[in-house]
Amino acid sequence: MKLGIIGGGQLGSLLCQAAKKLNIKTIVFCDDIDAPAQNFSDEFIFAKYNDKIKIKEFVSKVDVITFEFENIPYDTLNEMNKSKKVLPKPSVNRLIQHRLAEKDFINKLNIRTTRYVSIEKKSDLETLEDFFPGILKTTTMGYDGKGQYPINKMEDLNLLNIDFSKEYILEKIVKLKKEISVIITRFGNNSYEIYEPIENTHEEQILKYSQIPAQINEKIFNLSKEWATTIAEELKFVGTLCVEFFIDRNDNLYVNEIAPRVHNSGHLTINAYNVSQFENHIRAICSLEKIELKKLSNAKMVNLIGNQILPYRENLSLKQNEFFFDYLKREVKTKRKMGHITTLI
Repeated sequence: MKLGIIGGGQLGSLLCQAAKKLNIKTIVFCDDIDAPAQNFSDEFIFAKYNDKIKIKEFVSKVDVITFEFENIPYDTLNEMNKSKKVLPKPSVNRLIQHRLAEKDFINKLNIRTTRYVSIEKKSDLETLEDFFPGILKTTTMGYDGKGQYPINKMEDLNLLNIDFSKEYILEKIVKLKKEISVIITRFGNNSYEIYEPIENTHEEQILKYSQIPAQINEKIFNLSKEWATTIAEELKFVGTLCVEFFIDRNDNLYVNEIAPRVHNSGHLTINAYNVSQFENHIRAICSLEKIELKKLSNAKMVNLIGNQILPYRENLSLKQNEFFFDYLKREVKTKRKMGHITTLI
């Protein structure tokens, strides 16, 4: 079997490595000529995501297609899906690409999110002081804090260079106690494998630390898994999905975002479980055997951002319970995820 992967970042790299373990060949299609996933794939196709000739070539070489990030043009995914199955299905990606549509979808399932409102022009904000402090986000694109503007009071707007030709959503900030994520792999109707909730810590809106077990009560433990399952089932999702949550100081649970793919917070599953989120994703989309999950160890993961990777590339010694992953990105940039360390505890 040959698996096509759209996107060539670290998630694509880790999918390629998981596929190799299952004797599945991978072909990566990416618009970045330096994409690190080419170091791990069997074949690499460099092209823009609207290059119809290259899309046709890519589709002809693979049996099934998946993606490692959600900001891929819907038209591209839909065109590919006419010839070869794209999983998860393109309609899921189209929904998740739009923050307002995503929030509306979650609320219709009677699942709690933070308060939010659509913003089309600057004057829309003038009557919304009860939403402050809040975060103004572009409805499309944006990750790791990009396209997001924290606003504590109306006067802050004058200090921010915001392009109001774009569409935005304003989300009220909750009094945050902690953040968790639940990663679930759906194989088909009522057929799942669910990882236990993962506790996450962000720095400058970039994930820095993840750990299991999360320090949460049993009610939140069960409810977060229940909501993640409801979302995956309603989407008729096939593959691995991540639901990110906020917990406020009163132990209320809120869905923050859905990631329709493998997720950074799930990197620790590679070492902490018998089957990683990456392997489970491939098993689901390639119709392979579903294996019951078993946690092998508690774990914590640290993302290596920017030049934090350099000491490890210089053979910094690791302890027996530490595992170093280098994404092999050629250029070290500030705020760029370069690798991670997982420690079994």
